[in-house]
Amino acid sequence: MPTFTVPAQYYRQFDADYTLDVPAEGYQGWQEAEISLSFEHTAVVVMHAWDGGTQAAYPGWYRAVEYLPRAVEIARTVFPPLLSRVRDAGMTLYHVVGSGQYYQHLPGYQRATALAGSPPPPPEQITADPALEALRRFRVEEAGCGQHNQPDIERAFAVLDFDSHARPSGEEGVAENAHQLFALCKADGINHLIYCGFAINWCLLLSPGGMAEMRKHGVL
Repeated sequence: MPTFTVPAQYYRQFDADYTLDVPAEGYQGWQEAEISLSFEHTAVVVMHAWDGGTQAAYPGWYRAVEYLPRAVEIARTVFPPLLSRVRDAGMTLYHVVGSGQYYQHLPGYQRATALAGSPPPPPEQITADPALEALRRFRVEEAGCGQHNQPDIERAFAVLDFDSHARPSGEEGVAENAHQLFALCKADGINHLIYCGFAINWCLLLSPGGMAEMRKHGVL
């Protein structure tokens, strides 16, 4: 089976040293090693590589999401050589999308929906009482992105599109949730996903099609 190696960082959470004031200082911490990956069973996933528009056009979005200028620069400088190398090598490349219709005409998305079939039913919801409703209102009004920024965010998402440097090519798989991404993985024999995109502190971990959901399917 063809393999390739990549430099990887991994964390050694052993052994706590209880002779120290802070026992966790005994951990060996971050290490580096070359690891072998299966070319046939590994895919790269580009997640939420969006065209965020300009700060002048959507100031509220830029006030709420301060990393947007860095994301634009990463998409411009990092993605072209990265995606070019992945494609030139013949490696499987997927795209995780969301919030709109900008991708629904693509053959890779139509393949994903055909493979996935009907979506599973949504999780059963708890019954909300007045206290919970009040907390939800508080969260909307006082936390998150800020109500005063919401109109700009909604306008931006209404015209959302791929960043021009991260647009899917040909029939590359496009999925909007874990149900569709897992269907692509099953069909293509993929069991290991390498995510790149925005942003590691939430979306790549917990958004639909992110790491946490795919791990439930046994995907590394």
